[in-house]
Amino acid sequence: MGYQTNALARALKTNRTYNLGVLFVDERRSGLAHEYFSTVLESFKVTAESHGYDITFITRGIGGMHDTYLKHCRYRGVDGVVIACVDFQDPQVVELVNSDIPLVTIDHSFNSCICVQSDNVSGVEALVRYVHSRGHRKIAFLHGENTVVTRNRLVGFYRACEALGIQTPEEYILPCVYHDTQRCEAATAQLLALPDPPTCILFPDDFSALGGINAIHAAGLRLGEDISGVGYDGIHLAKVIGLTTYSQNALELGRTAADQLVSLIERPRTTLVDRIQVPGSLYISRSVKDIRPESR
Repeated sequence: MGYQTNALARALKTNRTYNLGVLFVDERRSGLAHEYFSTVLESFKVTAESHGYDITFITRGIGGMHDTYLKHCRYRGVDGVVIACVDFQDPQVVELVNSDIPLVTIDHSFNSCICVQSDNVSGVEALVRYVHSRGHRKIAFLHGENTVVTRNRLVGFYRACEALGIQTPEEYILPCVYHDTQRCEAATAQLLALPDPPTCILFPDDFSALGGINAIHAAGLRLGEDISGVGYDGIHLAKVIGLTTYSQNALELGRTAADQLVSLIERPRTTLVDRIQVPGSLYISRSVKDIRPESR
């Protein structure tokens, strides 16, 4: 009959706005153009809408005014917040986490709220085990900035190397920045210039791997022939260029985060504050050469 719910009236009746806040800050301003994060957020949005919720992006500056994240949440009256891709040590983020607003974080764990995270330890372990199975023993790792995600990936790397008996020189482990092709290109060139360069490089992510591939080409080498490399994330571009990678299940991360946040809002007494691991899968392509003696 053309009836539409009045959101304001429903909020007064239920004491809820049916609005979820999304705190997403990317200092390099590439986040929503980053396929991994955009897929996570789109999945979160679709799932939230299926539960009858809208979403609002949380900021600390509206119309030239500077408020905290918590004040913006109060102003918007959100029922809960999902936090992803921020500086989790930012005092304003910590203030929001310590508030009474229901929260779910993605890829960072606080004791007081639900965390949904990709299994980064197992992901890097899977990559190392695969390249090892192809005969590689000189494996380098270009990792991202110092975050929980990076620390977990380093644990996965060293754990796999130890289990496989791989001795990794310190010069094979270099810091990079996620989604930064220029830094990855410079770090890759540094590895290639070593007296004893690696035979395979683990890049920070699929997008930054493009910079590493540029450095490989600049050195007159071919990826998958003269040197091998793998990425991380499983974005479409990696599969187009034939990059072996670990595909994070971005759809499931977003879906789980939304389901957990709605459950925390609607059933706070029975929803467990927990850390939920979402596994991914290995995507094998042509960027890792088989250098086992029997394959020659």
